[in-house]
Amino acid sequence: MSELIEDEAVRAERLLDAQAKAVELFAQVQARGLLAPGVREAEASDAVRDLAGELFGVKRYWHKRIVRAGVNTLEPYRENPPDRAIGEDDIVFVDFGPIFEEFEADFGRTFVLGDDPAKHRLRDNLPVVFDAGREHFETHPDITGAELYAHVTRLAEEAGWAFGGPHSGHLVGQFPHEKIDGDRIDSYIAPGSDRPMRGHDRNGQVLHWILEVHLVDREGRFGGFFEELLDLGHEPA
Repeated sequence: MSELIEDEAVRAERLLDAQAKAVELFAQVQARGLLAPGVREAEASDAVRDLAGELFGVKRYWHKRIVRAGVNTLEPYRENPPDRAIGEDDIVFVDFGPIFEEFEADFGRTFVLGDDPAKHRLRDNLPVVFDAGREHFETHPDITGAELYAHVTRLAEEAGWAFGGPHSGHLVGQFPHEKIDGDRIDSYIAPGSDRPMRGHDRNGQVLHWILEVHLVDREGRFGGFFEELLDLGHEPA
């Protein structure tokens, strides 16, 4: 039992370390001005990829790299909208899944260029909805993925936005979790995911989750995205 506890502590530490590196990567993306007017999404994605290699030696990603701007920010993960240039008064989100020493990070943030108040409000609402979703998870020990998805979509609507994705998160862990569990609905925070989120996988390891918030303004034709670890890196109130 002590070995299992130690292993879980190490796994949690390495997942948090992977996320900390992703935080630093995104800070450098902003500091170096990689998301600038006139830069195409594919160019920005390649620049972020190269920066991750320079800073951390990252060579692999467990899911496709996403940089989306303007109207493309309405589209959920599985879509592949046409490559678009970032505009002067645009909103941009970045969703990367780098692998740091065999452990997956999944991290998404939104950036606003210009002074559009609606875009700034949406960006600022993203972490608020995320934190409220995390609080609901923490206070409901037997919650299922379907129940958390329903709650997060309600939070989005209460904040004045639509929810943009068919799910609001997924399992995360040691690479390659997607290859193993990608087609199973209970690997997602989504309608139909009716098993309790807290538990162990078939190898006896604790389940760890990513929470995703994708808020959209369909009339304004823009959206934003925020994601990080749900059940690690935060002390319950």
